[in-house]
Amino acid sequence: MWTSIPSSSLRVTGADRVDFVHGQMTNHLRAAPTPGLVPCAFLNVRGQIEQFARVYRREQDVYLHLDEGQAGPLAARLRRYIIFDQVEVHDTTPELRTVHLWRPADLPGWDAEGADAQLLTLGGAAVLGGRVNRTGTPGVDLHYLARDEATLHPALGGPEVPLAKLDEARVAAGIPDIARDALGGTLPQEVGLDLGGPLPAISYRKGCYVGQEIMARLEARGQTRYHLARLQGTGGAGWPAGHEVTFEGRVVGQAGLWAGGASLARVRRDLPGGAAVQVGPVGAAVQPLGTHA
Repeated sequence: MWTSIPSSSLRVTGADRVDFVHGQMTNHLRAAPTPGLVPCAFLNVRGQIEQFARVYRREQDVYLHLDEGQAGPLAARLRRYIIFDQVEVHDTTPELRTVHLWRPADLPGWDAEGADAQLLTLGGAAVLGGRVNRTGTPGVDLHYLARDEATLHPALGGPEVPLAKLDEARVAAGIPDIARDALGGTLPQEVGLDLGGPLPAISYRKGCYVGQEIMARLEARGQTRYHLARLQGTGGAGWPAGHEVTFEGRVVGQAGLWAGGASLARVRRDLPGGAAVQVGPVGAAVQPLGTHA
């Protein structure tokens, strides 16, 4: 089983590539092996998420895998911070494609006990694989050249599964997708990116980066006013990602992508489990993550 992932990507080269990218992101790239994989966010000065990325440290470059449409804004941001650094930022979106393989056992050459990032050959093509949990069970993201797509897809084996089915699986598992759930502009700790969350992407022990002071304050405080929860729809209709969630006439959060009758949402912590909320005209019940209807 595999699913095509709408993506964009950047490649950072040059002698200072690791230190430069490390200094912009929320997680600890310097501590990663080579090859290695580190999830992270890029924040604004208020500590809010601008982009989420999975960053691969490789021998000759740093590869950043992003959601669709995110590479351009992040490239512009990174270039603003190049002063004396020996780095170049390349937008590789037109050249690369990504699929997610749901079951790593189906992937020839993948070492289940090996590193999170591995280099493979599949269908005669060079492939970068990364261990990524998109469905509740870790699978493998495969990154490859667009020109190799015709020969690589048949080598994947099994059926292609629509993205909508992957969304249903990840919502059921409580795994957010920052872009697809319209969670940009929020604090990482509010939407599951904190340590212990479903998508940890922060290190509190690395050096300074944009938004780091806010992250330190939140660590000291212990928790935010909002957290990630599941909204279980009580009707057949859905709602658009980013729609306001209301409770007793007041706004208490925002809903993510509707998938399989539910969505993940950023909602106030003081909402009790089972609270009946509204997402536009649609009713829903708040569920703590880890529970199901």
